[in-house]
Amino acid sequence: MLWQVETQSVSPVFVGRAEELQTLKDALARADTGEPQALLLGGEAGVGKTRLVEEFAHHATDGGAVVALGGCVEIGADGLPFAPFSTALRALRHALPTELAAAAQGQEEELARLLPELGATGPGRHDENGTARLFELTARLLERVTADRTVVLALEDLHWADASTRHLLAYLLRTLRTGRLVVLATYRADDIHRRHPLRPLLAELDRLRTVRRIELDRFTHAEVGRQIAGILAAEPDPDQVDEIFERSDGNAFFVEELAVASHEGCCTGLTDSLRDLLLVRVEALPETAQRVARIVAEGGSTVEYRLLAAVARLAEDDLIEALRAAVGASILTPAPGGDGYRFRHSLVREAVGDDLLPGERSRLNRAYAEALQADPGLVPADERVMRLASYWYHAHDPAKALPAVLDASVTARRRHAYSEQLRLLERAMELWETAPEDVRAGLRPVDYAEAYPPCGCDPATTPLRYLDLMAEAAVAGRLCGERERALKITKRALHLLEAEGDPLRSAWFWIQRSRLIPAQGRGDGWQEIETAKDLVCGLPPSEVHAEVLATVAAWAMVRAPGPDAMTAAERAVEYARMVGATDIELNARLTLGLLVVDAGDIEAGLALMHEVREQALPLGLPSVIGRVHINLGSVLVGIGRPEEALGILQEGLRLTQDRGLRDSEAWIWANLAEALIPLGRWDEATEAAVTAQRTGQVAKPHGCAARCLAHVALSRGHLEEAARHLADGRASYGTHDPMPQNTLPLSRLAIALAATEGRLPDARAELARTLDTGFQPGTQRYAWPLLLAAATAEADARDLPAAQEGRAETLERVLTAVKTLTTDAPVWHAYDQWVRAELQRAEGHTPVDLWSTVVTAFEQLQRPYDLAQVRHRLAEALLTAGDEHDRAPAADLLRLSHAVAEHLGARPLADEVTALAQRARLPLTSDARRPSTDTLGLTTREHDVLRLVSAGRTNRQIAEELFISPKTASVHVSNILAKLGVAGRGEAAAVAHRMGLFAMGDGERVGAG
Repeated sequence: MLWQVETQSVSPVFVGRAEELQTLKDALARADTGEPQALLLGGEAGVGKTRLVEEFAHHATDGGAVVALGGCVEIGADGLPFAPFSTALRALRHALPTELAAAAQGQEEELARLLPELGATGPGRHDENGTARLFELTARLLERVTADRTVVLALEDLHWADASTRHLLAYLLRTLRTGRLVVLATYRADDIHRRHPLRPLLAELDRLRTVRRIELDRFTHAEVGRQIAGILAAEPDPDQVDEIFERSDGNAFFVEELAVASHEGCCTGLTDSLRDLLLVRVEALPETAQRVARIVAEGGSTVEYRLLAAVARLAEDDLIEALRAAVGASILTPAPGGDGYRFRHSLVREAVGDDLLPGERSRLNRAYAEALQADPGLVPADERVMRLASYWYHAHDPAKALPAVLDASVTARRRHAYSEQLRLLERAMELWETAPEDVRAGLRPVDYAEAYPPCGCDPATTPLRYLDLMAEAAVAGRLCGERERALKITKRALHLLEAEGDPLRSAWFWIQRSRLIPAQGRGDGWQEIETAKDLVCGLPPSEVHAEVLATVAAWAMVRAPGPDAMTAAERAVEYARMVGATDIELNARLTLGLLVVDAGDIEAGLALMHEVREQALPLGLPSVIGRVHINLGSVLVGIGRPEEALGILQEGLRLTQDRGLRDSEAWIWANLAEALIPLGRWDEATEAAVTAQRTGQVAKPHGCAARCLAHVALSRGHLEEAARHLADGRASYGTHDPMPQNTLPLSRLAIALAATEGRLPDARAELARTLDTGFQPGTQRYAWPLLLAAATAEADARDLPAAQEGRAETLERVLTAVKTLTTDAPVWHAYDQWVRAELQRAEGHTPVDLWSTVVTAFEQLQRPYDLAQVRHRLAEALLTAGDEHDRAPAADLLRLSHAVAEHLGARPLADEVTALAQRARLPLTSDARRPSTDTLGLTTREHDVLRLVSAGRTNRQIAEELFISPKTASVHVSNILAKLGVAGRGEAAAVAHRMGLFAMGDGERVGAG
C-alpha cells in the first residue's frame, strides 16, 4: 500500500487530473481482462505525480487489486541495483505470500538476486545469458502471480534508476504478454537532460505500441484556486490566488509551499529563487530540527531511525522532538513501514543537500559510514554493502572506501547488476593509487576477482592487483553491453602487460577482445584469438590455456572447420579436464562432436554430443544446456534426421524456458522451424520462426528464422514476401563476420528467388560469388541445396535463348563443386543424385533411370516436398520417353506430387504438375481409374496396411485384422509414410483418397485419420 501523506500543506481535495486518472483507470480495467498494461507518467518536479499515483492506488485497492510500490533509491550519487523491483516484489510477497512462493518455485536461487528473502543466490560463472535469464524469470514470476489477481506495480522516480533497473523495466515492457498486471513508472521530465541515461530508454519505449506516456501539465489558474482552498480549508482571496499562481506558475508543490508561507505570514520579502522558496520553512525550524534535516538530506532517499540516531548523537528525547518539529512543518515524513524518515518532497531534500558545505558533506558521510560499520543491522541487509560503499566514497577516505567499493562490486555481480558492477570497479580503479599500500596488500583475488583465473597464483594468498580489477571491469562491461568501455579497459591492460612478460594474463585479455570486437561490428575476432593462441603456445595446461584452445576450436567450427580446429578442441578438452574447468571441458567436447560430424564420422560425433547433454543436465550449467540442444538439433536436421531433431529441440525448449534462457530459446525456435520444413509441417514451421523472432535479443536467431520464412514463402510462390524475409535475414547477420552457416543458405535463397523471377544473370552472379569463395569442410548441409538451386535454375531456363551464353561454364562449375562435397549422410547422397539429374535436364536430357534413382533415394527420407518435386521430374522423364506403358506410373506420380503440393500450399509445384498432366492428358483425380500401389513402391503387405490406415484403424486394430503384432504394424506404417512422402497417418489416408486407391465399402471411412 502507498503511504498516506496528511499534513496541512497538502490539499485534502484531489484537484484536476481527471483525464489522466481516467486513463489509469481504463488501463486497470483492461488489465482485469488479462491484458498487461504499461504506462509512463512524466512531469516536472513538484507537478503532482506522486499524488496522482496515490489516488490511482486507492482506486485500484478499492477494486480488489494489489498495489506494490517500489521507488528508485538515491544514495549520494549511487542507485541501488534493482531497488524499486526488490521493494515492489517484497510488498507483493507480503500481500500474496502463497501465490508468490508458488510462482517462484524451482527458481528461488536465481530470483533471490532480486528478492533475497527467497534464499541464497548460487555461485557459478557469469555469462552473457545471466542477466537475460534473471529478467525472463522475473517476467514469468509476474505473469504467474497475476494470472488470477490484478496487480499494480508502481515504480517511482525512474530518473534515479540504476542501469540494471532500466534494463529490467525495458525487458518487461517488451515481453509481458499475459497477466492481470499494470506497470506504472514515474519520472521527472525536467531532469531528463540530453545526456541523461533515461532518455534512450524513453525513446525506445515510445516505439512500443503497448506503452503509453502520460505527461502532467501544471495547474491552471482555476485549479490553483481549488488547491489553495483545500489547503486553507477556506475560499482564498482572489488577489492571493493571482499572486501564488503567478509565482508558482501552476506547479502543485510550489503552490503548497507558497500557500503555507503566505498563511503563516512569511511570504513577504521572499525572493523568486527556487532555493529560497524551498528552504524558507526549513530555516524556520529550531536549530536541532534543522541539523536533523541536514543529516537526513545526506543519508539517502530514506534514513532509518536507528541509523539517524547513531549519526545525530542526540539524546533520544531531543531527537524525537526535532523530528516532531520537522514532520509538523511538512519537511520530513515517516517512510513507508514507519521505520525511518524521508523528506516529504525530494526537491526540499535536494535544496537542503545543496546548502551543505563540502566539509560538512564529507563529515556526515563519514558519520554514516562509521555508524553502519559499527552496527550493520541499522539498515536492510540488501542495501548495507552498497550504502557503506557510497558513504565511505563520499567521505573521501580511500583507505576505507576501496574495500567497501570492492565489496559492493561483488554484491552487484551476484545480482547480475553488471552495469553497477562496472561503475563500482571503475570507482575502485580511481581509488587504487590513493589508497594506502598496506590496504591494497590486504586485498585478495579470491574475494574480489572472479572474472578470470589467477594464472597460476594462489588467489587466497596473492595480493589483488590493479590488473585484476581491470579484468573484472572488462567482463562486467561485456556482460552489461558497455563493450566500448570494455575494449578501452582491455587495451589499457594489454599496454600495462607489455612490460611484465605475463603471457597467460595477456592471452586472457586478448580472448576478451576477441569477443568484444565482433559484437561491435569491427571484425571476426580471429586476429585477437590468434594472438592469444601464440601467447599460450608451449605453456603448461591452465584454465586460461584451455579457454584459449576452446575459443580457437569454436571460432573455426563455424568459419573454417578442419584438422587444426579438431586438434584445438581435443587439447582444450584435455587441458580443461586436467585443471577441473568443467564448463570449458563440456563446451570444448561439444565443439569436438560437431567437428567430428563435419569430418564425416557422424555417429561418433553425435555420441560425443549426446554425452555432453547427459552430463550438462545434472550439473545445471545454463550455457552448456542451451548450446547442446541448439547444436544437436541443428546437426540432426543437417544430416537429414529432422524427426529425431524435433525431440531434442522440444526438450531444449522446455529446459530453456524453465531456466529463463531466452536467447537460447530463440535459437531453438529457429532450429525447430528448420526441422519442421523438410517434414512438410510448414504452418508449424512458420509459427516457430515467428516465435523465434519475438524471443530473445540477439540478431542471429532472428536471421535464421527469417530465412526459414523466406524458404516457405518462396516454395508457396509468395515472391515479395520471400524477398522481404531474405533482406531481413541479411540485415540480421550483418557483413562484418560472415559465416558459411549464415551466408550459404541466404545465397541459396537468393539464387532460387532470382531464377523464379526470371533474373538468371543475378542467380549466376550469386552462384559465382559463392563458388569463388569455395565450400569449407563441413558445409555440405548448406552447399547441396545451394548447388541444387543453381542447377534447377539452369534446367528451368534451358529453352530461353538469352540463357544460352554462359550456361556451359556455369554447369561445369556446379559439377566441379559437386565432386568436392561429401555424401556421408543419406540426405547428402540423395541431393548428389538430384543435382546430377538437374544438370542433365539443363543439357536437355531426361534420363528415366537417374530420376528413378533420385526418387528411390528420397523415398527413404522424411522429406515429402522434396519427394513430390522429384516424383514430378520422374513423371516428366517417363512422359518424355514416350513409352505408352509409362503413362500409368507417370499419372500415379503426378497425382502423388499434386496431392502433397496442394496439402502444403506449394502453388508453383501444384501448377507445374497440373500443366504437365494437362499436356499429357492425364487426370489428377481418381475418376479415370484406380492406380496400383505397386507404382508407389508398396509391398503387398504395405498395401493391406495402407487400406486399413485409410479406413481409420489403429495399429492394434490393424495387427488384429492382419494377424501380425502391433510392433510390426507400426513398422509397416512408418515405411508407408516414408514411401508416400507424408508426415502422418491422416496425410497418408488423404493421399490414398485423392488417388482413389481403395473403394469405400463394408463401413470403411476412407481417408479418415
